[in-house]
Amino acid sequence: MAEMNMLQAINSALRIAMEKDPSMLVFGEDVGHFGGVFRATSGLQDTFGKGRCFNTPLTEQGIAGFANGLASNGTTAVAEIQFADYIFPAFDQIVNESAKFRYRSGNEFDVGGLVYRTPYGGGINGGHYHSQSPEAYFTQTPGLKVVVPRNAYQAKGLLLAAIRDKNPVVFFEPKRLYRASVGEVPEGDYELPLGKAEVVREGKHITLVAWGAQMEIIEKAADMAEKEGISCEIIDLRTLAPWDVGTVAESVKKTGRLLVNHEAPLTGGFAGEIAATIQEECFLYLESPIARVCGLDTPYPLIHEKEYMPDALKTFEAIKASVNF
Repeated sequence: MAEMNMLQAINSALRIAMEKDPSMLVFGEDVGHFGGVFRATSGLQDTFGKGRCFNTPLTEQGIAGFANGLASNGTTAVAEIQFADYIFPAFDQIVNESAKFRYRSGNEFDVGGLVYRTPYGGGINGGHYHSQSPEAYFTQTPGLKVVVPRNAYQAKGLLLAAIRDKNPVVFFEPKRLYRASVGEVPEGDYELPLGKAEVVREGKHITLVAWGAQMEIIEKAADMAEKEGISCEIIDLRTLAPWDVGTVAESVKKTGRLLVNHEAPLTGGFAGEIAATIQEECFLYLESPIARVCGLDTPYPLIHEKEYMPDALKTFEAIKASVNF
């Protein structure tokens, strides 16, 4: 074990995967000698050469198209989109090509060795072009897996699993935790299962569900609720597509209440999908309406970032409202 922040854990995962898979390439804007804007790929070009870790032109559509071509020919391709906000020019290539490649060829061809890594979310005073959380756009696309880690340990294990998965994966990394999330991480190779949520804390009065950076928020809110005698069960979804309905439903049948927290805007956010599914699965067990604590339906604001964020206080108030319904 070694103490790592999330960036170091991601770098370690990429290094291990490249060592074990000679076909693996890492590429994107400034990822070569510069190591990327956040330095997640630092040192990889020095170790593996410019042929395996290299810069691309500043064209997200081109990066994704190039990644599809590589992966369809058997290469393990890990493409970095510098900010999740810039993934939209690549949207067509990801949802119409990466996601459908296996289906359209009748399983004769696929792009299973493809991962799109991208930093998402706010909390860094990045304004409206460097703070968005677009994960829900991709959860509606059959053929893609969508993964979001909450800390350094999770990031390494989930990224190694994503790289080795036989389906294309969009891997969202919470940028405000890149250096803030520090913990004990195995130095060697390990994987964490995709499609499986984790019960982080057991409780009996309400189930709290989040992913990525918002896990820290709901844990703080749960600590506040505990002082009021409210016992919270906390679940990290980890994978949004496919998401672990069984683990969440089992918890809600026990607690009778559910609150979902995410940083993306409320309307069309993934919390709505969770709420709809859980009311179908657990309708007769629910003691109160399913609550959503999310970002606002506005462009991400710079000077009003604190007002926009679904923080621990907003979550705590929603917990009390649900329990006292």
